[in-house]
Amino acid sequence: MANHFLGIDVGTGSARAGLFDEHGTLLASAKSDIAIWHESGSIVEQSSNDIWRAVCASVRDAVTRAGVPPERVAGIGFDATCSLVVVGQDGHPLAVGPSGDPARNIIVWMDHRATEQARRINGTGETVLNYVGGSISPEMETPKLLWLAENMPRTFTGAWQFMDLADFLTWKATASLARSVCTVTCKWTYLAHESRWDEGYFRRVGLGQLADESFQRIGTEVVPGGTALGSGLTAQAAADLGLKPGTPVAAGLIDAHAGGVGTVGARGNVGNVLTRMAYVFGTSACTMSSTREPAFVPGVWGPYFSAMVPGLWLNEGGQSAAGAAIDQLVQMHPASEQAAKMARDSGIGLSQWLSQEAERRGGAVAASRLIGDVHVVPEFLGNRAPFSDPDARGLIAGLSMDADLDSFIALYLAGICGLGYGARQIVQVQAERAVLIDTIVVSGGAGQSPLVRQLLADTTGKVVAAPTSEEPVLLGSAILGAVAAGQHRDLAEAMSSMSTIGETYQPNPMAAEWHEKRFKAFEMLQQTARIIRDGNF
Repeated sequence: MANHFLGIDVGTGSARAGLFDEHGTLLASAKSDIAIWHESGSIVEQSSNDIWRAVCASVRDAVTRAGVPPERVAGIGFDATCSLVVVGQDGHPLAVGPSGDPARNIIVWMDHRATEQARRINGTGETVLNYVGGSISPEMETPKLLWLAENMPRTFTGAWQFMDLADFLTWKATASLARSVCTVTCKWTYLAHESRWDEGYFRRVGLGQLADESFQRIGTEVVPGGTALGSGLTAQAAADLGLKPGTPVAAGLIDAHAGGVGTVGARGNVGNVLTRMAYVFGTSACTMSSTREPAFVPGVWGPYFSAMVPGLWLNEGGQSAAGAAIDQLVQMHPASEQAAKMARDSGIGLSQWLSQEAERRGGAVAASRLIGDVHVVPEFLGNRAPFSDPDARGLIAGLSMDADLDSFIALYLAGICGLGYGARQIVQVQAERAVLIDTIVVSGGAGQSPLVRQLLADTTGKVVAAPTSEEPVLLGSAILGAVAAGQHRDLAEAMSSMSTIGETYQPNPMAAEWHEKRFKAFEMLQQTARIIRDGNF
């Protein structure tokens, strides 16, 4: 009897579940929205109770839609945003912000309240910073923990566990407190290549209490993604999810890394796991490249040992706002409401409508004519890589008084190109440290458009490939579940067996010179913004 594997992905706005067969074919998927709170001071929070509710709803819905009996679900994998979950004894939520609401117990990845703490940590010059590209980000967890210790000491002292969201979900499912090597290495400064926390670092930055406790509250058992946890689903979790108790549950991954697992090891005739860069294009964008030996790339997070593919080193870059940056950009245009109505009347989202309209006007081949003199640096939420600059902000140049749909599409296309030029910078800085990329494998909802994929190829000068799966992030988590269930002997075998490369997009040589000039303009705008912000003029 064939086995089926469940992938569960918790993104910024929703929890999604997908049921796959043993070949990686998606049978059904479902999603449930999750609440998010934004407040002044760069505060963004969520609720672990609300997220678990959404996970359970999406799982039940997906399994029902697939028509598969619960006992045929042979393995489960989780992925989630790298958000900080704070819980008291027995997992009850604790307040993490000025609202004082204990239901709001998650500091979301995009929350930048800890920018000052990150700046002070970076000023220490501690050795562990070499393994986060030389500079820690306020998106990571130790700056957020330090913020809690300094601003909400009762919560910090009273917390039973601090967990990355993926680890919270696997704990909720299995009662295992094991952490994923992916989460704690990429976001918590765990040194996976030495299998240890750096006690001196925690004491130096002001988190010595965690060291005094031998790191019991942030994880003492650290295992690779795909490792079967505990005794599988607990009776309570199985009842919540509508599944069978004891079903194997894998140690999870950060959501972007699940997208990497669902793409970089896929069968296909372009690139391989060492020459492909995963570009997971969603609300934010993450880039992931694997090497056999550690590569220290300034401004690119890592190198992280075994954080995505066991036995390989990972370099992680990306953009703090990607799909969200395009949404922000197009909302500024006077034609935004008109276009949104036209998109609704067509039964599609605004981004899809913009892509289709741009294709109708000539697409990527006509980019120079459609965009004209509009330039966009879409760094509305800072620059994650390669500059590690959370204070960077978006720039737009070349706007006229035009308010028609043509100028609206020009702004959209310029924004997509801006994201492509940012990805090009990441590829270039990695190449300088011998991380050589020949193929960008794109996944994520914002990267579904053929137009976007072609523009990414044209702006970076690299082949862009798309997986055959329409849900590669969910597939990545389902692959973890297949490994935990013993369907495959390791993650490498599972990736090759369950994922395949589909369409490829070659860079257009006729557009290379035009994009080269615009890339230089992009970098000039970035530099000018830094000069203005620093007052060095």
